[in-house]
Amino acid sequence: MEKITKTPEEWRAILSPDVYQITRANGTEPPFKNAYWDNHRQGIYECSNCQLNLFDSHQKFESGTGWPSFWQPISQNSVSLLDDKSLGIMRTAVECARCGAHLGHVFNDGPPPTGLRYCMNSAALNFIEEEHS
Repeated sequence: MEKITKTPEEWRAILSPDVYQITRANGTEPPFKNAYWDNHRQGIYECSNCQLNLFDSHQKFESGTGWPSFWQPISQNSVSLLDDKSLGIMRTAVECARCGAHLGHVFNDGPPPTGLRYCMNSAALNFIEEEHS
């Protein structure tokens, strides 16, 4: 996969201030006050920065946390995992593998079959609804 790299100024020119803060400055949006925490439609969630397909709605589950949560990404190659000690505790940050956008974090308290909870920021995602014929 070809990587996408831009300067902070280039990202600021194409992203809204909220999306920039979350995806480029490692921010976090408020729980229960974001676009996709309660989305039950079928479709694909892509990176809001570069449109790489990241998660499928069939892998989404109700975590009760107030953020969209998935038990696995579409492909392990679509995300990168990084150590995050920013809050004084060890967490695993999740980034888009193509553009490096901060997506959220992954935790070991999810449902089967993986036992993982990819807790994502809605601002890091675009939802593309599945077309019904």
